[in-house]
Amino acid sequence: MTLDSTITVNGSLDFDPDALADFLRTRLGAPGAPVSFDRISGGQSNPTYRITLGDRRMVLRKQPPSIVAKGAHAIDREYRVQEALGPTPVPVPQPVLFYEDRDLIGTPFYLMDYVEGRVFDTADIPGVSPEDRRAMYLSVAETMAKMHAVRPDEVGLGDFGRPGGYFERQVRRWSGQLDASTLDGLDELRELRKRIEATLPEDDGQISIAHGDFRVGNMMFHPTEPRVVAVLDWELSTIGHPLADLGFCCMPWNTSSAEYGGVLDLDRKALGIPTEEEFVAHYHAHLPSVGPLQPFHKAFALFRFAVIFVGIAERALAGVASGDNASELAPLSRRFAIRALEVLDADKA
Repeated sequence: MTLDSTITVNGSLDFDPDALADFLRTRLGAPGAPVSFDRISGGQSNPTYRITLGDRRMVLRKQPPSIVAKGAHAIDREYRVQEALGPTPVPVPQPVLFYEDRDLIGTPFYLMDYVEGRVFDTADIPGVSPEDRRAMYLSVAETMAKMHAVRPDEVGLGDFGRPGGYFERQVRRWSGQLDASTLDGLDELRELRKRIEATLPEDDGQISIAHGDFRVGNMMFHPTEPRVVAVLDWELSTIGHPLADLGFCCMPWNTSSAEYGGVLDLDRKALGIPTEEEFVAHYHAHLPSVGPLQPFHKAFALFRFAVIFVGIAERALAGVASGDNASELAPLSRRFAIRALEVLDADKA
């Protein structure tokens, strides 16, 4: 705990609050203002903190102290894409500043304005009415369509990724991470990789800003209304294919509540959750230029997330995972591989 009485710390920090408080007071023109730091729990990616400087509330995102994978935790990209999307219809938090040096808190970081709203860890969106839950799902689909409708080159993101050939590159990338793993019990994941490679579609030339982790858990909803007010966690964003995000967002219909909070085993009609077909149709109604969603896209999304879970398992073993539940998430790599194989098998039936 800091000795400065004007600084309050709630929860654990992995940096010196005094140095950051002095920097923020100077940089944001608030000399002598009280500062509070609160660790925002959850997440396996970049450590996140709520900061209050006087009357101003902000969120800080930084890299973890130890980074395993090359190119991971690229918070400069997070900041850049949110800054570019600020003037568009895509709801994002307002960026405040990016600090690239490590001298202040040990890693680069950025600040964005705090957005008031609700975040739900699981896709069943607990504590809301069935009517609101349905409206919230449809708002997620509409928000994704708004994001995919933005032309990258028109908002300064023309060089944010390589256009074209997205799925081929992604399959190669995640296959490489799978091959680099020394974990046991990955037979189903390797079988899935073979089938993914065998069903890789030809590139259709469609490109968009791809969030990379577009799901209910990364949406902030209005405090009382059933609509998305901010898309969070842009760590994996790039120039990609719109069907990658759409396939990824369909994971809850293909995984159970015990598998990272899916809805496959729940009474979705009673909960007000639209069917997967309704969700996809609502997306296409707002962006009809995007082609049809195929089993490959859903299976690929599950494959990619399964490999991400492999990385989480490896970080847990190394003792450098960001989330407290990393060891619990590690077995999900096998479960997601099995679910993806089921998606492909259902298409053959």
